[in-house]
Amino acid sequence: MSFGTPLLELTHVDAKRRNELTALFADAKPSLIYVTVFPDRAVMGRYLAEISWETEVWCADSPTHLIHFNGERFLGPYKE
Repeated sequence: MSFGTPLLELTHVDAKRRNELTALFADAKPSLIYVTVFPDRAVMGRYLAEISWETEVWCADSPTHLIHFNGERFLGPYKE
């Protein structure tokens, strides 16, 4: 039986949502970190152009990695 309602609705942190969350939690301490979660990079690819700068993306199929949108903060060489 199907009711036509998805069990999981993907919501990503785009610029509009980031601004809304920033306003909603303006007085929050400590500062916010915005994270979008996807099941895998294939699904992330469908939303890639909409993901806001200054946010993070985590994919369940690569749980030990995090993608930072705006690498300046974490830019540097990897130690071998």
